[in-house]
Amino acid sequence: MLTNDFALDAKSIQKLSNKGLAQEHLKSQIDDNELDFYLELWNSQGLEIIKHHGSYYFSTRFTSIPDGEFCIVDIETNGSKIDKHQIIEIAALKIKDGKIIDRFESLVKCKEINIHITQITGISVEDTIGAPPLKEVLYKFKTFLANSIFVAHDVKFDYSFISLSMQKIGLEPLLNRSLCSLALAQRSIVSYKYALSYLNDSFNLYPNATHHRAMSDVITTYELFKLTLESIKKTDKDIKSVENLIKFSKDAKRLKRPKFDPLLLESQKEEEEEVKKEDSAYSA
Repeated sequence: MLTNDFALDAKSIQKLSNKGLAQEHLKSQIDDNELDFYLELWNSQGLEIIKHHGSYYFSTRFTSIPDGEFCIVDIETNGSKIDKHQIIEIAALKIKDGKIIDRFESLVKCKEINIHITQITGISVEDTIGAPPLKEVLYKFKTFLANSIFVAHDVKFDYSFISLSMQKIGLEPLLNRSLCSLALAQRSIVSYKYALSYLNDSFNLYPNATHHRAMSDVITTYELFKLTLESIKKTDKDIKSVENLIKFSKDAKRLKRPKFDPLLLESQKEEEEEVKKEDSAYSA
């Protein structure tokens, strides 16, 4: 996911992810004297671009999935509008070769959280009184994220909200390559619904989940991410690089969903069995 602040056009971005962008094409959009500056700037914003055989590529084009660093992120906010709301909790796990290699978690000091948000998240203003301010949390998170691939369930919201929040405190927007675990699940595992809570119930991803708390949702997404990678490994042998995986999550055909909710059917079966047992006991 690249913001409008990225200096290259859409066609050039596409080339960076697959066939490569020729140096002369890159220089046609960026002054030759500023090329090194932009490469360093983009890297500081989480996007590593490398030169290979005379052309430029996203480094993820040559990074195998086991070697890639994926940062699974979730935020809780006190509303959805960046101009008047803020992050109240952020959590992340950094993953490499399927294993957790680092973790980040923090509440964020907040002056106002309405009762509806508290009911959903369990987070109140009182819980955040001793928490660090947003600026401090985001500076630390940016260092933690570095140039990892940003992964989230329905990634657009988390990525955009964090990126815009960074701009509000004077940082540059994010340019990290991103991956949506929801889109990945739609193309690799069959489910009636793809909401994180439903997938958790269907596949027993994280039995101790507390939905709408950041670290709990991150752990659930991590378990889902491993499940989808295992499924892709069995069915799509050609997906070997991180960039292949990103492309698959956007372009591959979504799997056909069941017509009926299997969880609901299972619940109905259990109820019918209970009724039969009660009838049997009554008859006896």
